Amino acid sequence: MPNQKMMRAIGYYKPEEGVPPFEEVEVERPKASGRDLLVEVRAVSVNPTDWRSHMAKKPDDPSLTIPGRDVAGVVVETGPECRLFKVGDEVYYAGSNIRPGGFSEFHLVDERIVGTKPQSLDYAEAAALPLTTITAWEAIYDRLGISKNPSDNEGKSILIIGAAGGVGSIATQLAKLAGLQVIATASRPESIAWTKENGADHVIDHRQPFEPQLKELGLHGVKYIFVLNSPDQHLNEIKKVILPQGKVCSILPFEQPVNLEAFFAKSVTLVWELMFTRSMFQTDDMIEQHRLLNEVSHLVDAGKIRTTLKERLTPMNPDNMKEAFRKSLSGSMLGKIVLEGFEE
Repeated sequence: MPNQKMMRAIGYYKPEEGVPPFEEVEVERPKASGRDLLVEVRAVSVNPTDWRSHMAKKPDDPSLTIPGRDVAGVVVETGPECRLFKVGDEVYYAGSNIRPGGFSEFHLVDERIVGTKPQSLDYAEAAALPLTTITAWEAIYDRLGISKNPSDNEGKSILIIGAAGGVGSIATQLAKLAGLQVIATASRPESIAWTKENGADHVIDHRQPFEPQLKELGLHGVKYIFVLNSPDQHLNEIKKVILPQGKVCSILPFEQPVNLEAFFAKSVTLVWELMFTRSMFQTDDMIEQHRLLNEVSHLVDAGKIRTTLKERLTPMNPDNMKEAFRKSLSGSMLGKIVLEGFEE
C-alpha cells in the first residue's frame, strides 16, 4: 500500500546552465489547512516562469525547487475554511510563485485562485490554460481596461507582440471575443499560421518596422498594445504606432533605462501584468482569479475559447521534464507543452 505520508516530486537542488538537473525525490505529502485544497495532480504545463526561476536561483541555495505552475487535477482534501470546492471536484489553476510548484503527486493551493476544470477538456488540455489565460485576461480587461462588450470596441485595434506563444494564443482569442481588430506579430510560417488559427485578423513581422506594415493594412496606429517579450527591443516601434491616449501593457519589465518622453507627449498609459501579484500579496480581490477561471471554463465548454495545448509528454519523470524545458527554452514553442501523470 502506498505511503500516505510521502509523495513523489520532480525538482532540482542546484541550478545549472541550460536545462535544470531534474531528479525524482520523495517528499512529505502536505495537508490542507485554512482555505487550501490538496489536489491530486493529473497534468502540469511548462511556462517561461519555470525556467526563469531556475536561472534566478542562487548557487548557494541548497533547497529543493519544484517547478510547475499550471495544474489540472482532482481535489482529495479541503481545509476547514474552504467553501468553494469539495473532495472529488475536477479543478485547474496556476498556483503561486511563493509556494512549491505542481510537479508532484499532490499539490496545495488556495481555493481562491482555483477554477472548475472545463468539462469538455481532458486534464492535459485544461493544464495548458490557467497561467496564460489569467495573464491575458487580467492584461486585457483589468490593466488595459478593455470592455467585454464588442460594440464598445468597434473600430479599435490591438497589437499583440509575440502572439504565437502561450499568453499570445489566449490573448488573441480574448481580444477577438471583445470585438477588437487583432494584429498579431509572428515571423515563421508555422507561427503565422498558428496565430491566424487563434483568430488574428492580420499578422505582421516583429523583426521588421511596425509602422509601414500597419500602414499597408490601412492603419495609422493602434489603440492598445500587449507586449509578450522583452519590451526593450520593441520600444521604439511601440512609440511610433501607439495612438494618442492609447494603452500599452507588458508582462516583462524594462531591462535598460528608457526614454518615455514620446509616451508623455501622447498621454499614453503604460501598465504591467503579473498574474502572481494577487496570490503573492494576498490581495483582497484574489478571488477574482477563481471567478475568471470559471468564466473561461464556460467559454471553453461553449466553444468560444480553445485550449492552446500543442504537445503532451507522458509520464512526468526527469527525462520528460528535461525535454519539455529544452523545447520551452528554444524560444520557438507554439502554444503549450504539458506533462501527464506519474508512472504507476
